[in-house]
Amino acid sequence: MAIAASFAPLPRSFYARPADVVAKDALGKILVFEREGVSLAGRIVEVEAYLGIRDRAAHSFGGRRTARNEVMWGPPGFAYVFFIYGMHFHLNLVTDAEGLPCAVLLRAVEPILGEEVMRVLRGTTSKSAKAMLLTNGPGKLCQAFGISRAHNGLDLCTKPLYLSAGDVPRHIKSCARIGVEYAGSWAKRLLRFVDSDSRYLSVRPGRRTGC
Repeated sequence: MAIAASFAPLPRSFYARPADVVAKDALGKILVFEREGVSLAGRIVEVEAYLGIRDRAAHSFGGRRTARNEVMWGPPGFAYVFFIYGMHFHLNLVTDAEGLPCAVLLRAVEPILGEEVMRVLRGTTSKSAKAMLLTNGPGKLCQAFGISRAHNGLDLCTKPLYLSAGDVPRHIKSCARIGVEYAGSWAKRLLRFVDSDSRYLSVRPGRRTGC
């Protein structure tokens, strides 16, 4: 069992690289949130890269700069949290360099610490075979960790919200991203990376998902 004392934030240099590189390297890392005296942690198993102004699926496509995505334009290593579908928060890692608005969306984690608290935050007490439903999606992940718009702009290189070192997955697959059909040819780009051995993926690899 992982313990909170063993976690330490990754340096800014981890994030100061192209989004697709950071995305792939984020698999197996540990997402940690130290909130209200409790440490929550999960092993990252699914991510998506968004490559800035040239990426039709990115919030910053075409140089779009708004109050919502302003943190994407800043230095790497900060949290970009946005609200979507009128009901979910999504957590992203700002990457690359200041002025290059790229990010990595965290889509799923495997809980390793604080699962009881996660169940309370998700409004479930189930420990059934479907336990993976707890954090197998970007909205579920944020709800389970208690991450909201209030955490937009947090520095991921310091506590309370950060990534820590972890083990590299044995089997990684590259797939098309989820829910970006509007992005034309960019919808088919293999910018979703998954630990294909994990049961916690939001969508399993397969022909339908371009894997």
